[in-house]
Amino acid sequence: MESTFRTPDTSSVIVGVDGSESARSAALWAAEEAVRRDRPLHIVYGADTEGRNLYLTAETVEMVRSNGRELLDDTAKAVAVEYPGLNVTTEFSRADAVTALHRAAGLHGTVVVGNRGLGGFNSLLLGSVGLGTAAIAMTPVIVVRGTHGAEESGTVLAAVRDEHDVQIARYAAREAELRKASLRLLHVWNILQSVGEVVSMLDGVDEIASGHEETLRAATDVIRGEFPDLDVQADAEKSVSVAGVLVEASRHADLLVMGGRRAPGPLGLAPNLGKATHSLLHHAHCPVLLIPRTGGEFGSRA
Repeated sequence: MESTFRTPDTSSVIVGVDGSESARSAALWAAEEAVRRDRPLHIVYGADTEGRNLYLTAETVEMVRSNGRELLDDTAKAVAVEYPGLNVTTEFSRADAVTALHRAAGLHGTVVVGNRGLGGFNSLLLGSVGLGTAAIAMTPVIVVRGTHGAEESGTVLAAVRDEHDVQIARYAAREAELRKASLRLLHVWNILQSVGEVVSMLDGVDEIASGHEETLRAATDVIRGEFPDLDVQADAEKSVSVAGVLVEASRHADLLVMGGRRAPGPLGLAPNLGKATHSLLHHAHCPVLLIPRTGGEFGSRA
């Protein structure tokens, strides 16, 4: 791995750039996040030339290296204009972008990537780097959606699925504190998954609903106890589409925090992102912060 400057701080905010407008917006968003966290910003370019010496000429490799370093320098300068006091480092890596970002993040870094942002329908879709980074993440990953510099809502939204998501809610609460924003805890349950395709017993539905409300209440009590000065709102909703409710709620949030759940991959392959997670990464109206539910540790937030 090659670096233009030093290696990143272990709790840095790591952002990937590739020359697209989406990545540039992500870099500026990541810089603002680094300032909020009082952490360094580490900008990474993954050239994907590692192991391709047999297929690429020396001239091609040198051109990729030159262009990559120029992009890193230009991005760092743009960040410095907006955030002159921020500690910024850059890294040119011969690895592919996904590998480079995870190497740079280590055990505690937070990775930031942009959405595809090509305009039209494609602007709704997340590119392969973003999906790949989120799918195998062992540390927090933020996919920047929405418009950089847009008017803030003053709300951080946290998707609370079950009792194990107290840590996700806690992470969201810290983000809300940093933004001087309120926190909305939202628990959405799919009635079809809970009681089958046909609902025939209303008493059973009421009992299920009560259980879901208790799950949210327990998480809310923990957060209010640990963050007494934070404005916390808690809502439980039932729907046939968990992702649909969260996408709509993201219209009124500056950040959506959720657990990065994974579904088993086909035929023993690597796991895929869960259906709801996948939908949010493609269609949310604000940046999405994924906290891995298995393996790894949560990024440093001190």
